[in-house]
Amino acid sequence: MLLFSAIDGEIQERRAKNAVGYLHKKLSISVRACRNGTWQFISSKQLVPGDIVHQRVGDIVSADLQVLQGTVSVNQAALTGESADVTVAVDEKVPSGSTITHGEIIAEVSATGAKSSYGKTVELSQKSEAPSRLQVLLFNIVRYLAYLDVVLAVILVIAAIAKGTAWQQLLPFLVILFIATIPISMPSSFTVANSLEAKELTKQQVLVTGLTGIQEAASLDVLLIDKTGTLTKNQSQVSETIIYDPKYDEDHLIALANTATDETATDAINLAIRNEFAKRKLQEIPRTSFTGFDPSVKYSTATITVDNHTEDIVMGSPNALQKISSVPESYMQDIKKISANGARVLAIGIRNEQKLNIVGLLGLTDVPKEDAQEAIQKIRNRGIKVIMLTGDTRETATVIASKVGIGNRISDINEALKNPLDYDGYANVFPEVKFKVVKALQKQGKVVGMTGDGINDAPALKQADVGIAVSTATDVAKNAAKVVLTNDSLLDIMKVIDSGHRVYRRMMTWTITKLARTAELAALLTFGFIFTGFFPVSLSLIVFIVVMNDMVTLVLGTDQAVPSKTPEHWDLPKLSKIAVIFTIGWLVVWYFVSKTTLSQAGISSIMFLYLIYSAMTTILMTRTEGTFWHSRPSNWVAAMVALDIIVATCLVGFGWITVSVSWTWIALVIILIIIATLILDFLKVRYYQHEKR
Repeated sequence: MLLFSAIDGEIQERRAKNAVGYLHKKLSISVRACRNGTWQFISSKQLVPGDIVHQRVGDIVSADLQVLQGTVSVNQAALTGESADVTVAVDEKVPSGSTITHGEIIAEVSATGAKSSYGKTVELSQKSEAPSRLQVLLFNIVRYLAYLDVVLAVILVIAAIAKGTAWQQLLPFLVILFIATIPISMPSSFTVANSLEAKELTKQQVLVTGLTGIQEAASLDVLLIDKTGTLTKNQSQVSETIIYDPKYDEDHLIALANTATDETATDAINLAIRNEFAKRKLQEIPRTSFTGFDPSVKYSTATITVDNHTEDIVMGSPNALQKISSVPESYMQDIKKISANGARVLAIGIRNEQKLNIVGLLGLTDVPKEDAQEAIQKIRNRGIKVIMLTGDTRETATVIASKVGIGNRISDINEALKNPLDYDGYANVFPEVKFKVVKALQKQGKVVGMTGDGINDAPALKQADVGIAVSTATDVAKNAAKVVLTNDSLLDIMKVIDSGHRVYRRMMTWTITKLARTAELAALLTFGFIFTGFFPVSLSLIVFIVVMNDMVTLVLGTDQAVPSKTPEHWDLPKLSKIAVIFTIGWLVVWYFVSKTTLSQAGISSIMFLYLIYSAMTTILMTRTEGTFWHSRPSNWVAAMVALDIIVATCLVGFGWITVSVSWTWIALVIILIIIATLILDFLKVRYYQHEKR
């Protein structure tokens, strides 16, 4: 069973990781570098510090660079989480992992590999790992049962010495007592439950690369969620306009802005304006010449002909255009007003006879995903605290967090590590801070989920109990996560949470049943020997009991289960209490069963039958907190329970491996088990009702 668990888990995770793919297998980047006085294309893997490279629009920066000549705008969203482009000039640094959106540069390589910005982030994600709660649970279960076995073994030895029983007769039962305690089927049962859910999630376009990510999803207390590319599309849209010249209306302002865009560019600003222009179905203004966005001056220029004379349409940074034009009195106040809503501001001006006049302002905001608000609401309805983390400004973070329903209490990195639960989100957050926030929450005993897409999210994704990479995530983020969403829908997070709850419910059944069955068998062997002078169940039948019980618990991973509406945590003391109810109840029943006039061998057969029947009904009862007949088990569980009951009945009824007993005795045991099951199920329901008060 242990071998099966290890092999099955490894196969499942390898299949998922192969589907996700690795960055070095999928992507080979070439760089134009100067080697030995000659410009040539080489693989980015061959770059070394001191190399001189030429980078331009569309290039992914493969190493940390020091700019020697030129100015560029770079998108660092994948690395820092900041959606706005950053301008980098001579003597400044361009971090690896950035994408050049405007301009071109000659630069010197300053760091590569693990020493680069990209490499340090990847290395952090490789070193971090969340602790396994399954291992802790398994250890605690073994410890609880070991304590019980030690106490009962001491009692058994004392009783044997008092009765003058030979140690050769006692030793096999002591060995069986401890062997029956070891939860051999637990790893296999957990693996089966997780693997089956992983298979179902794959059918729903959700890949699971770490099986523990499913079972931990049931216990999620906090979900940290990245903004750019996760909550939002990382696509800007025109959200606000201000017009200063009465000759123009909003449509005319959009048409002017469209004329000053670069139709070959794919950055957020150009795409947003062109999309707005197309959506409004406006008439294009012909241009006679065009100069693309120059990061050194921070604007683009288009020349058009109006009434036989030329005019220049200038679009760019409001601050840059203010220096070369006349602006209205409310100009700076209007910029602050639009910026306060989390928007990027562009100024549009017309230059006629060397005089530039600002005719209007455009506000561009990042677009939340269509289902983001619905997904956040559903996650919060499950009792999970949602916190947004972003490298963007507080103003931008506040707008997006409010739109998707997370809240408007946004702070910065100075507050993020003090008590992360005090706010709805944190702005200006760097990769190492996201990682530290996850660890800080875990130190508070919280089960933490992390959803992200960028390189900057990878360390936090790896450290989180449930790391979820979205469909647009980088390969580094996907490799760090335990779950990868292949559809562009945040609602798929709910599928992972529901799967976790189903696994939890099935494994809770296993845990309670294991605790109750083991305690019952150990007590029966011990006190049966004390009161009767012999062991009430033969060694061969105990072996059958252990194997037959484990066959049923192994298929519990297929059982039907209803997800809970609140986070569920492994509370072993609570589970032990309900197990004690079943243990004591079945021991009372055993007392009445033991009061028979059968021979020692006949009593062993009846005890075998009683232990199998009681174990099967215990499984049926522990599947749900309500009455057991209102929840139908899966076909596999029902079939295996029925098979165990039939096999045990035939073994005893026909005397195949033990002494046969009359069918009358078998019927009496069945009736007694049914009555005890109804009573114990009633006590179980009352216990759960009391716990919820």
